Amino acid sequence: MVEPNALPLYEKAGVRRPVQRVLDVTIFFLLLLLLAYRLLVLHRHGFTWLHALAFLCECWFTFTWALLVNVTWNPVDYKTYPERLLKRVEDLPPVDVFVTTADSVLEPPIITVNTVLSLLAVDYPANKLAIYVSDDGCSPLTFYSLTEALKFAKTWVPFCKKYKVEVRAPFRYFSNDLSSDGTEEFQCEWRRVKDEYEKLRRTIEEPAKNFASRELTGDLADFSNANSKDHPPIIKVIWENKEGLWDGLPHLIYVSREKKPQHPHHYKAGAMNALARISGLMTNAPYMLNVDCDMFVNNPAVLLQGMCLYLDPIIDKEYAFVQFPQCFYNGLKDDPFGNQWIVMMEFTFRGAAGIQGPGYMGTGCIHRRKVMYGQSPDGTNISGKDRDDELHKTFGNSKDFVNSAAHALRSLTDYPHGLSNSIKTVNEVATSDYERASCWGTKVGWLYGSLLEDMLTGSEIHKKGWKSAYLTPTPPAFLGCAPSGGPIPLNHQKRAMTGLLEILFSKRCPLFSALFGKLQFRQRMYSVWICLWGIRSIPEICYATLPAFCLIANSHFLPKVQEPVACIPILLFVFYNLQQLLQYLETGQSARAWWNNERMARINTICASSLGAVAVVLKLLGLSETVFEVTKKESSSSSDDTDSCSYGDLGRFTFDESPVFVPGTTILIIQLAALSVALLRIRQPVVQEFGVGEVMCCVWLILCFWSFLKGMFAKGKYGLPWPTLRKSSAFAFLFVSFCIMSTK
Repeated sequence: MVEPNALPLYEKAGVRRPVQRVLDVTIFFLLLLLLAYRLLVLHRHGFTWLHALAFLCECWFTFTWALLVNVTWNPVDYKTYPERLLKRVEDLPPVDVFVTTADSVLEPPIITVNTVLSLLAVDYPANKLAIYVSDDGCSPLTFYSLTEALKFAKTWVPFCKKYKVEVRAPFRYFSNDLSSDGTEEFQCEWRRVKDEYEKLRRTIEEPAKNFASRELTGDLADFSNANSKDHPPIIKVIWENKEGLWDGLPHLIYVSREKKPQHPHHYKAGAMNALARISGLMTNAPYMLNVDCDMFVNNPAVLLQGMCLYLDPIIDKEYAFVQFPQCFYNGLKDDPFGNQWIVMMEFTFRGAAGIQGPGYMGTGCIHRRKVMYGQSPDGTNISGKDRDDELHKTFGNSKDFVNSAAHALRSLTDYPHGLSNSIKTVNEVATSDYERASCWGTKVGWLYGSLLEDMLTGSEIHKKGWKSAYLTPTPPAFLGCAPSGGPIPLNHQKRAMTGLLEILFSKRCPLFSALFGKLQFRQRMYSVWICLWGIRSIPEICYATLPAFCLIANSHFLPKVQEPVACIPILLFVFYNLQQLLQYLETGQSARAWWNNERMARINTICASSLGAVAVVLKLLGLSETVFEVTKKESSSSSDDTDSCSYGDLGRFTFDESPVFVPGTTILIIQLAALSVALLRIRQPVVQEFGVGEVMCCVWLILCFWSFLKGMFAKGKYGLPWPTLRKSSAFAFLFVSFCIMSTK
């Protein structure tokens, strides 16, 4: 009989997708044929800037397609056995959980509270769990909400454990009426706990309306003179599991690190580093889970799932972090804004898991603490045995924290845990100037230098030789709030593209740094592919204007219909869209979802990515700095609420005066002008050369920007503002004038 401790805790198996592979190769072959045709045209007819520009854009498309195929070629799937781990409860390691919020207005406290309640109720020994909530907005309302949530948690957590509740965020659990299910005892308990949650919700949401005018006394007195951008550190133990009960409530700690206008705070990365130091002094768990404030636990066994990889008795210690996919509970039907990322998670991230591992997504991730402290797999670069002066240069001037870091690096578990450390010591590592003359943000912790601190940090971890894993349990481990509307998803995409470009133009650029380190060759290609996303707006905008230019200037850059070579772009168009459609159908989505994501891909690239490129150019020129924008979270916290997709026409695109809409509106007006010119030429008595391919490209782009076209005639938030229309019309007029002048 096999000993329980010898059984594998997970299995890793390849995912076979022969049809996708055939389509990958076919599309790549057609791209090469298109390049060959373009070279032949340049050879026969001499150099023309039109065909040269088309050739450069098509080279880009071919290169990035090859990089993408590299990522998706060998997808893998992990299957875990948490039930085997339950037989070794005493071997489970402590875990520190980090929840981050930054603005109590854009991120209502009731959302954070539901996330915290779901974490307090996970299936994991409570005496090995500590939850730290980082409030970068230093909001007394957030702290007040957490203290009120603790009272409800003493009812909610035992209820979840007793009845094995699957969904442990109260607002989601009580959205379904279960009052007539199960035994009479359960029905009575269900109604009682629901009433308690409704009371909690009112206790949080009603004071939020006038909390600013409230007198702050008692535990709230520390917030009386605090400003969100200028305040001392505020660290409060809301609950401590003093008896060490495995079935009690985990530690709950509120953290608001110090902020001073004269010191950079580095946004989320700075908050995460402060949490790492504070938790290092208070609990110093060898593993750390971080989640955004809106990513509640949807699978109560999530920590056990992650520990299956870290504690497997057969494998060696190669995994630096375990990443779970980002899934959403309030996604609209058919994904009208293309922000649910289902296909990307299934194909791209699962494919990356077959190489050296997927990137770090910033939430839903379990880290090894010693990896975040900068240690490589062999431990040669930094260890707990280094001299004290070297450790102080790395981790700062706190002797107590350096001692805790040394224990973490040496994988020791005998460091004196507990929350009885002096507040003075803990506050010291949360000050705004603690990181001066240390390696925080450069060599250890979450790295600085990009709005995408997650991408940058994960990439540097892989460069040291670590691997990462991608777990997709059923049900999903976490569920979050998908941004809705027009400006919010585009601004989110703009921030991502800005962060990628910051990495691309930094000393950590994968185009150069990938030549060194311990990255596998295919992982290097994966890193390059991700960072090149930031500049894809340039070739796409150029290629989008070529058909319009040809129609206005009476020329062509695509093969004529009567030429046999015209089948190349036609087949390329058909096979590419067929592959994309099959991917959406394979993941259980509709053809409408495929089309919505296809058009949003064009909108995101031309609108958001181009603005991100402009922001980075201005930063490089020293004219402005990039700014981290907090995404607004929709609060659907009442148990009487239903999915947001049942209210109104939420799938309609909304607009504001943000410059992010100018590039897309300009491209649309240019296509409309080009088609108008082409139609006028048809009516002329003299037969003009007519580019059918160019016309089809213009029509395709107009269909992609159909929501913008409707916005040109709509009013209110569904209509394009006049300032946007004026700017776009001016840019379009300049383009049309250039096209006309080039024909003379």
